[in-house]
Amino acid sequence: MLRAPLDPLPGGGFRLRLGRRERALLRSLPVQLEQLLDDAPEDPALRRLSPPAYGEEGDAEAETEYQRLVGDDLLETRRGRLRAFAGSLDEDRLTEDDLEIWLTALNDLRLVLGTRLDVREDDLVEPFDPRDPQAEGRAVYTYLSWLQEHVVAALAEARS
Repeated sequence: MLRAPLDPLPGGGFRLRLGRRERALLRSLPVQLEQLLDDAPEDPALRRLSPPAYGEEGDAEAETEYQRLVGDDLLETRRGRLRAFAGSLDEDRLTEDDLEIWLTALNDLRLVLGTRLDVREDDLVEPFDPRDPQAEGRAVYTYLSWLQEHVVAALAEARS
């Protein structure tokens, strides 16, 4: 059983308990996502990050205007959070604000990876075949889900 990645600290904050390899993996993922945002902004895996503001069948003209007005700001906010997440991986202590950033970054990473892998809710309860060509991606997705669950629990505990 994996140990909890976050321990509450007296007086607030959390001790981050991740090994070198875990930190290296987590540091690489935001870089990959930013590269995808730069190189392939029309990649279908990114669609989940910015669903249409007016729905799938919504007003195309209004959607275009919305994207023109806020699209770049939303993208830069996302990039900033990914960078802040990656930058905090060298820390041994995190604040609630850090964990909020972690929550959004982990969610973005999971959405893109889950879309790429075509993950379904049923997939999360069934073990996957390690010989499957997507096994490594599924293992990373499962790890990100586990980590996100711990971040949510730590934030809930801090706020109760």
